[in-house]
Amino acid sequence: MQFNLRSFLDSACKPYETEFAADMSGADFGAFTLNTPAQCTFTATPTEDGAALLLCVKADVQSECARCLEPLSRSYDFEREYFVRRRDLDDPDFELPCSEQGCLDLQELVFQELLFEVPPVLLCSADCQGLCPVCGKKKSAGCSCQTAEEAAPVDARLSILKQLLS
Repeated sequence: MQFNLRSFLDSACKPYETEFAADMSGADFGAFTLNTPAQCTFTATPTEDGAALLLCVKADVQSECARCLEPLSRSYDFEREYFVRRRDLDDPDFELPCSEQGCLDLQELVFQELLFEVPPVLLCSADCQGLCPVCGKKKSAGCSCQTAEEAAPVDARLSILKQLLS
């Protein structure tokens, strides 16, 4: 979805508001996916020297725990505020995804904000112990291994390191 920001800055006298669903099912977020479209509201309000923009996003994220690999789902509901002046559109370092014609790509803006909002490492709980490195079972489920040092076979190539520590 495109919003003509240049035109709005030039001639807007009343606020603009729209609601849209940002379908990100094919987007590459790396550690998580969105199986349902993010529900978004975008508002642009003219000011004396520019425009105040507000983006509200509600999204359900699916991923797996980085420690125990259990599937998890989280909901994110956040707002981002921006202030834009006419001269910002000509700045090569302008941070919003605008075309040369001054059109703001709202779908790309939602994508970028989701990357900033969702942490790169998701855990099922803060105290998740993860998987046992020996047997591969969840540690919280009662893995039968005592310690990794006792249960794991020692690699002969690393025995020199144990001698150095002695």
